[in-house]
Amino acid sequence: MSSIVEHDGARNRHAGAGTSVGRYDKGAANDVGRQKRSSGGDGVVSASPIRVGIIGVGWGSLVQAPAFKMVPQYELVALCSRQRDRVAAAGERLEIADISTDWRTFVERDDLDLISVCTPVDLHHQQVLAAIAAGKDVLVEKPLALDSNQTAEMLAAAEEAGVRHAVCFEGRWEPTRLRIWESIASGHLGVPYLASGEAAADYWHPVRGMQSEWMYRKDRGGGYLMGMASHDIDFMCALFGEPSAVCADVRTTVKERPREDGTTLEVDADDTSALLLRMANGMLVTITTTAVALGRADRSFDAFGSAGSVRFRGPLMGEGDVELRAGRAAGGGMVDLPLHDRMPASGVALPARRSASAIRALALMLEDWLPAFDGEATVVPTLVDGHRVQRVVDAAHRSSAGEGWVTLET
Repeated sequence: MSSIVEHDGARNRHAGAGTSVGRYDKGAANDVGRQKRSSGGDGVVSASPIRVGIIGVGWGSLVQAPAFKMVPQYELVALCSRQRDRVAAAGERLEIADISTDWRTFVERDDLDLISVCTPVDLHHQQVLAAIAAGKDVLVEKPLALDSNQTAEMLAAAEEAGVRHAVCFEGRWEPTRLRIWESIASGHLGVPYLASGEAAADYWHPVRGMQSEWMYRKDRGGGYLMGMASHDIDFMCALFGEPSAVCADVRTTVKERPREDGTTLEVDADDTSALLLRMANGMLVTITTTAVALGRADRSFDAFGSAGSVRFRGPLMGEGDVELRAGRAAGGGMVDLPLHDRMPASGVALPARRSASAIRALALMLEDWLPAFDGEATVVPTLVDGHRVQRVVDAAHRSSAGEGWVTLET
């Protein structure tokens, strides 16, 4: 570990003044996983920032670090990665001198309040449990873990320890989804009948180069049911509540990838999936995802109910042409809905790059998480939400293997 700055180790808390937590509250469906915890014995909340350490400098340095820097109530203190050259380069780029290559000692540091885990999926379980055991609050990238046994253990440990926990389903705060969330929460659909989501890209099409090898391995948490569809599963549950049963087809279409050295990588993680979800409220949800759609990089969403409908078409990531429309049973046809214009309250400029939309969404999520550090309720997704999504993913694999409709136990 290099250039470590010593602090007194006191646990700091900051009230999230000015945040808009609760405005998306739609009742019981959003009450699941909300956290309440006192600020300490004297009831005083410190104005000191929440000190953050990030493990993982891929997505962690590209998106998480800039997002934390856009919300001044957090202080990004240190970075950790197994590869010293990568963490050193990230530290230099982000102007963070405090770097480490040992995550086990990193999570135990007294000068860190919050550990953000942004590593490959197969490392999440042990790293999160270690951070929780050290009394740290945790933020975890999705997918949360390899299976629902691991996510259940992580959730139980966090609840037992009384730490704050959140999962990076920041997609809820994208401008289109944030507008849809508000619209549906306000009752626009009436009684919901049907919702569908589709995401299509060509990341794994044979004409494209390889991504990181771990992503092609199921035993390491790879595949696009975990990597891309998990956002859609979470969003549908945020809108419509608990799923009760799952039927799915999960496929590996392209089973081999040539490496640059002439060898072949055997692929067993999925590139395509189609899910049917029966929701506890009686409606049906469909989620289709593929990473072998040549020339595609887009997503869609439709929802229909007794009083109205919502339709979205737009790019998978970044900026581009967007269609967002809504209709009412009272007549008048479909009308355009404006994209949500909320920006981080700090006014810090977004970096001019493709990941700017993800940075903005995560910064908004981090703002809305701040009241949790004062013991207040928030709508930010927690390990409860991550565990729910993983249960759906596990059920989808079981269904695809021949079990048909798989009931989700409550």
